[in-house]
Amino acid sequence: MELSQILGWLATSLFSLMLVPQVIKTIKTRNTEGVSLSLFIIFLTANVIALIYAIMIGQFPLMFKYSLAIMTTSFYITLYTVYSRKIKRKHLNNYNY
Repeated sequence: MELSQILGWLATSLFSLMLVPQVIKTIKTRNTEGVSLSLFIIFLTANVIALIYAIMIGQFPLMFKYSLAIMTTSFYITLYTVYSRKIKRKHLNNYNY
C-alpha cells in the first residue's frame, strides 16, 4: 500500500471518529448545553454534498468517510433533539410549581 493510501485511510478513520467523543459525552451527561446544533446541521449538509461528489468521482474511501459521518451526525442530531426536549420539559415543569 502506498503512503498516500495509508494517509488517506488514516485521515478517513480520524474524520469518521471525530464526533464519537461528543456523542459519548452527551449520552453520559444527557446534556446538550454548550453544543451548537447549527454546527452539526452544517456538517451534515457538507457531508451529504461531499458524498454526492465522492460517488460522482468514484472514490470509495471518501464514500465510506462521508457515509459514516452522515450516520454519526444524524445520530447526534437525534440525541440533541431528544435531550433538548427533555431539558425544556423539565424547565417548564419547574415553573409550574
